[in-house]
Parts: sequence; structure tokens; C-alpha cells
Amino acid sequence: MAPHVHLIESTLTGESGHCFSFVNSVCRAWGDAPLTLWVGRLAPSIQFTAGVEVKRHFFRRVRRLQSLFLYCRLLHSGDKSRIFIATAGRTDLMLLDWAGAGQILPDQVYLYFHWLRLNPKKQEQLRRIATRQPNLRTFGPTATVVADLRECGFKSAELIPYPISPVGRNGVFQPSDFSGILFAGAARQDKGFDRVVDLVEYLSQNNAKIPVKLQRAADHYERYDLVIKAQLDRLAQSTYPLLAIKSGTLLAADYAALFTGAICLQPYNQNDFADRISGVTLDALSAGCPVIVPADTWMARVVERFAAGKVIADFSPAVVLEAAAAILAEFAQFQQNAFAAGQTLQAENSAAHLYRALTA
Repeated sequence: MAPHVHLIESTLTGESGHCFSFVNSVCRAWGDAPLTLWVGRLAPSIQFTAGVEVKRHFFRRVRRLQSLFLYCRLLHSGDKSRIFIATAGRTDLMLLDWAGAGQILPDQVYLYFHWLRLNPKKQEQLRRIATRQPNLRTFGPTATVVADLRECGFKSAELIPYPISPVGRNGVFQPSDFSGILFAGAARQDKGFDRVVDLVEYLSQNNAKIPVKLQRAADHYERYDLVIKAQLDRLAQSTYPLLAIKSGTLLAADYAALFTGAICLQPYNQNDFADRISGVTLDALSAGCPVIVPADTWMARVVERFAAGKVIADFSPAVVLEAAAAILAEFAQFQQNAFAAGQTLQAENSAAHLYRALTA
């Protein structure tokens, strides 16, 4: 019988963003095995598989303190259940180290690091924790993340593919008419939101006839930083008639519908995403939606592997429109390539890999 796992994602409060996609993928792969899901108090009411119990537990302002108490409670419960931190960071390692009050037992805690931003001071801190807590099991979605974890002393670090949002896999490709250039996901500096606003202004100034769709999501708690607020002010002043904005958190079905007939624009920061997984890329390709992505990134390698879009180094409006025009010239073929990519990635990035690692 599979062990009872406590999956903890304190920032999950809605149905959009990588947190929900990640958790939803894992829960849907879980079957009838016992899993308790600890999420934010504002998380939606969603029916997962029979074995999943949802606990809406975390308040935004005190979630770290709540995490500490929850880790203490679960680590010392004595019931041999397992703890899985779905979006792990340095803070989680410190809290677990404190909560353990000694060495954490083998097969008790698992952490998934989506990416690491390390400097010498952080590396030394992680090395000290790895020395005190040799039984922590760590995962990463790329070879770079795993190598960084091992360099910090987590010798059991393992590469586990980033869980993809499951979709129907009937293998039938159905092309769609062009619906617009799409930016989906959080409005953030590292995701190049300013380049999207530049594009909208350029289209407006040139009386273009290209639809643009924006899912203007904030962070986990509906906040924007000052730089992004300035870009939103620019956007609010736009009179471009073919601009459609979906604000805030979308239901999963509404989010998925954005990709139908679209070209997904991802003007992400090249350095930040050099070897970092993009859930939006996975979502787009699963929906048969071609993408425009930055060169020399994980996204670029996926696009080039499947010829599922265009890779560019310059996200100025003219270059973006040139890439979009090249896709539109063979739109059905690019859609088919994206669909084929999505079908392959549904298997390669199945949450079943993570399920096996957590329950072995």
C-alpha cells in the first residue's frame, strides 16, 4: 500500500499559475492512494481523485510561521507519513531543519526545487543544512538544478520531469483559425511584461489588425510590484481596439481556452530562464498552440526539438511580428507540430514519475 503523503503548497489560492498546474497534475496522478493537500485558505473547491483530502490552511501573512508549526506537527506525528514540499525554497529547508529538532528520518521529507538562485552565502547555508539533514530527498526538473543541489551537499538529488497539466490524449489534431497573440500567466518583470505592452503600443500606433489577448494575472496574492504597476498604467492608456484583457485568476477551463487558435508569446528574461521550466510552454504545446520564446533557454530547446514555434533573441515589436508572421504563413503545420509536441510531453512529463518517486 502506498504511504500517506502530505503535499504542501502554501501559496496555492486559485486555479491559474504554475502552483495549481503542478498540484493538479500530481493529484490527478494519485488515484486512490492517500494524499493530504495543504493549501491557502482562498484555494478553490476542487474535486480531485478519491484519495485526496484538501485542507485550506494557510493565511498569506503568516504562512511561513504556519509552515513551521505544520512541519513540527507532521515530522513528530509518528505515523510514518511523508511530507512533500511542491515548490520548495531555501526558507523551507531552514524551517524543516528547525522543526526537525535533530536529524530528520529517511523517507520522511521530499522537496521539489523548480529553480535555484544561489550565491556563495546561500550555497554555504544550504551546505550546512545538507550536512545536518542528510536524509532530505530533493528533486529538480533540470540537470542544472540537480547539479546545484548536489554541489550544496544534497547527494540524493534526483531529476524528476516537471509535471505537465494532463489533457485528453486522443491523438486527433484539429487546427483552429488564428485568434490572436497571447500572453498567459503572471505579469512579472522576469516574464517580460513590458515587452508585451511595447507590442500593444506598436500595434496601436501602426493601426494594425492583429488581435492580442492578455491574461493579466498577478502573483499568488493578487499583488503587483511598482515596475509592473507602471506597465499596467501604460496598458490602461492603450486604445488598441483588438486588445482583450482577462484580469486576475481564471478557472482552469477558461485558462485552457485562451490557447485555442493563439500564438503564445513568451518574452521571458533569457538569463532567468536559461535552464528553467515554463509551465506556460507546456500548457501551450499541450493545447496545440505554437509559441515564440527566447533563444538559449529550456523553452527554445523544446521549440527547436519539435519545430513548434519560433525562437528569437530580440523581443522588439517588429521582430515579434516577423516571427508571428512566419508562424501564420504555415499556421496549420505549426499547430500540428505543437500538438505533437504536447502529446509527447504529456508522456515524458507525466506526474506519474513524481508519484513513483514519492511512494517508492
